[in-house]
Amino acid sequence: MIKDNLTMLTDFYELTMMQGYFKNNINETVVFDVFYRDNPSGGGYAICAGLAQVIEYIETLHFTESDLDYLRSLKVFDEDFLTYLKNFKFTGDIYAIPEGSVIFPMEPILKVIAPIIEAQFIETAILTIINHQCLIATKASRVVYAADGDPVMEFGLRRAQGPDAGILGARAAVIGGCVGTSNVLSAKLYDIPALGTHGHSWIMSFEDELTAFRKYAEIYKDNVTLLVDTYDTLRSGVPNAIKVFQELKDSGKLPQKHGIRLDSGDLAYLSKKARKMLDAAGFTDATITASSDLDEYLINSLKAQGAQINVWGVGTKLITSQDCPSFGGVYKLAAIKRNGEFIPKIKLSENPVKITNPGNKKIYRIYEKDTYKVKADLITLADEEYTSDKPLLLFDPNATWKKTYLEPDSYILREMLVPIFKEGELVYQSPSVMEIRAYCLKEQDTLWEEARRLVNPHNVYVDLSNKLYQIKTELLNSFTYHTK
Repeated sequence: MIKDNLTMLTDFYELTMMQGYFKNNINETVVFDVFYRDNPSGGGYAICAGLAQVIEYIETLHFTESDLDYLRSLKVFDEDFLTYLKNFKFTGDIYAIPEGSVIFPMEPILKVIAPIIEAQFIETAILTIINHQCLIATKASRVVYAADGDPVMEFGLRRAQGPDAGILGARAAVIGGCVGTSNVLSAKLYDIPALGTHGHSWIMSFEDELTAFRKYAEIYKDNVTLLVDTYDTLRSGVPNAIKVFQELKDSGKLPQKHGIRLDSGDLAYLSKKARKMLDAAGFTDATITASSDLDEYLINSLKAQGAQINVWGVGTKLITSQDCPSFGGVYKLAAIKRNGEFIPKIKLSENPVKITNPGNKKIYRIYEKDTYKVKADLITLADEEYTSDKPLLLFDPNATWKKTYLEPDSYILREMLVPIFKEGELVYQSPSVMEIRAYCLKEQDTLWEEARRLVNPHNVYVDLSNKLYQIKTELLNSFTYHTK
């Protein structure tokens, strides 16, 4: 489970490479970048999440005697290497974009600067943590955007791919904008609202639906939300809910929070009919909650149909990001430090999107001054300094004739990568999940509406500084290929 020591949560080849470096006395300081290549679900952005768990992993990183005994039993690792692992810990630097931030393809969302043995080893765990939570936070942000101001509850635990995916997925979903979760353990661990009412089994366990509703209302006096689709939504469920609401009203006990939940059927049709029935009975403040295999596309469609739904419970398709089940983040070597200087390194590929950006880098986010909307992100070398009182010429690194000129003082610059660990010591305090959620909602407001479209969104430009572009070009040109 997530509280366990995760040191051995790694791919086997990380350990074999570590031993190879150890045997060859290779332990130079290197730079590794974590980045992704394509936005999930065909979207225009992603949401950064999982940093707090990366911090926990790094802080608890150590090999136990049991770990070493297991590695010894594999007959692959020499005793001198196992002795080295006995006192292994992370001593390098980590920079990251804060959780809840809007992020874009090909830019480093986390940067590791450390001796190569240490930097190599932590690759797998960092990727599995970051990839999962970025994926679910991004999916949640899309669902919340489609809900257009209505509360969205995360309901996916029973369909998650295992307990940890359910627990951390709920955390990420709240970061992405959900108001709470049905997952009680996640709510406890991360101090987020636990939400939910009752299931069909509650109704079926009583002799009749009306009695079930009355008994529920007797116990939960502050929030009476009744599931109305167990037998017949419009002929039984809604009328019986109205009876209970009227009884509570007559006795002066109707809570401010009261309403119905729909979990099946034609949600647009049923919600409109139910709304008319509730309003006609005088319960205009009653909420209508909907669940039933929802995602951003179905919610968007239901909104377009005039569905009278106030609250959304989204489960399977959110917690699994069903239409895009993986984030695709990678961890690539970008530089090696020799004689006190970082030497840029590049990975080539016949697939252009897999060619990496070399060097020790940082990211400037560029906002339009008047609107504080994101104009572009600019990846520069770490020693480059930019100020907004000077003109700025941006160009597309893949189509260099596409240029944007920004007048002095017409834009705002913000460095995105912040220090997390320095020389192995934690220098960053993670906010609470609800604080990250609030920050994330503000971050999404910095996007133009065109970049938030669910289909065919505008892509935010991620540009390279001229100096970084020239280094990349020189490295590409330094390789010669011979074809038959």
